[in-house]
Amino acid sequence: MSRRTFMAASVATAVLHSASLTAQSRVVEKDVNVPMASGVSDSALFYPEGKGPWPAVLVWTDILGLRPVFREMGRRLAAEGYVVLVPNPFYRNAKAPVVDGSFDFSKPEDRAKVMPLAAALTADAGFSDAKAYTAFLDQQPQTDKTKKMAVQGYCMGGPLTFRTAASRADRIGAAATFHGGGLVTDKPDSPHLLIPQMKAEVLCCVAANDDERDPTAKDKLKEAFATAHLKATVEVYAGCNHGWTVRGSQVYNEAGAERAWSELTALYKRNLS
Repeated sequence: MSRRTFMAASVATAVLHSASLTAQSRVVEKDVNVPMASGVSDSALFYPEGKGPWPAVLVWTDILGLRPVFREMGRRLAAEGYVVLVPNPFYRNAKAPVVDGSFDFSKPEDRAKVMPLAAALTADAGFSDAKAYTAFLDQQPQTDKTKKMAVQGYCMGGPLTFRTAASRADRIGAAATFHGGGLVTDKPDSPHLLIPQMKAEVLCCVAANDDERDPTAKDKLKEAFATAHLKATVEVYAGCNHGWTVRGSQVYNEAGAERAWSELTALYKRNLS
């Protein structure tokens, strides 16, 4: 790349970043308490300023839960023209944020802080929570209930995304997972077995090192989507490791994250407009 091309690309990136920040400044952010079958979920709600209404999106976080980086995602997505709910998936056991300060998943003592919380999110709990969160979104005056809803999830949020798309097939028109963990297992409640119950277009962005550990998972997903006659994209992101889309993570890959974000917003424009 020439110096001139590099400078032009850098300027373009800066302009886009500035425009994104300006749009996010016109987003309303609220802390909300969502009534659940198992208590109350402390969550974050985002929507653009103005009259609306707008299509709704449910965002399932990764295993570290609702925290500033996911609030940033919520604001950015709302600036695109959506009502966005980012819940605390661990509300049964702890208020958000569930992790303060630095966190290293390679350290047993750090993993011990979150693994018990994740274990409480059984398949049945996921189905129940999905119905409560989508119902809450539909109760918001800013939500356009004439348009389909979307759901997206990161890491452990991948299976929760599948459960949402299957249990609320009447509402979910688009679903996306990013480095989703455990989408394909040999258990009877494997998330990929829910694909026949879905009606959404699905985007699965797979981490390169996840694919290396289980190279057959992507093929099983593709086969299941094809058998169900669902439009879906399952793609391995070369050079991007598990967690690459989450800013601040040790493996964050900005180029890969922005590419995944572009695919996400294109998915929503096709299915929620």
